[in-house]
Amino acid sequence: MKKVNKPCVFCVKKEDPDYKKVDTLQISLSNKGRIVSRFATGLCLKHQRRMAVAIKRARHIALIAFV
Repeated sequence: MKKVNKPCVFCVKKEDPDYKKVDTLQISLSNKGRIVSRFATGLCLKHQRRMAVAIKRARHIALIAFV
């Protein structure tokens, strides 16, 4: 049997990750501050890439720690 993938959170809401929304960025960060893979977060490829860019932007303007 094939595993059924759940839909991406951002595809369902029809929005993109934003670097200013720190609480939504936290779903893609581990407890050590590293970016988690898309298979662990359940994001699609497009939104995982945009999430990584948003996390990196938030780190540069000190909204998220670099840890």
